Amino acid sequence: MPELSCPLCEMTELLEHEHKYECLVCGHEWEKEEAERAVKDAYGNVLANGDVVAMIKDLKLKGSSQVLKSGTKSKAIRLVEGDHEIDCKMDGMAIALKACFVKKVM
Repeated sequence: MPELSCPLCEMTELLEHEHKYECLVCGHEWEKEEAERAVKDAYGNVLANGDVVAMIKDLKLKGSSQVLKSGTKSKAIRLVEGDHEIDCKMDGMAIALKACFVKKVM
C-alpha cells in the first residue's frame, strides 16, 4: 500500500482522525475515502437505487394505525444513510424502512 501524503504539499506527516486526515505541515484537512456500504435485503440480495422491494412480514407503522401487509410492493426505492436504509412509497405513503423487513423483487 502506498504511503499517504497531503494532496496540497505532498508531505507525509499526517494526523488521522475518525472521518478525516490532517496535514501537520500545512494544516490541510480532507475526508477519508470510505468503501461504499452494501445494503442487503432479508435474504442477502444487494439492493440498489431504483429496485422494487416487497414486505416479508406484516409491519405496523409507528404513529398510525396502519399496517403494511406481507407481500406489499414498493415503487422504486432510494437508498439513504442512517438506521432506516430505504426510502420508498408503498400504498401511496412515503415511508422509511429497514432492509431486514423487505426482499428484492426480481
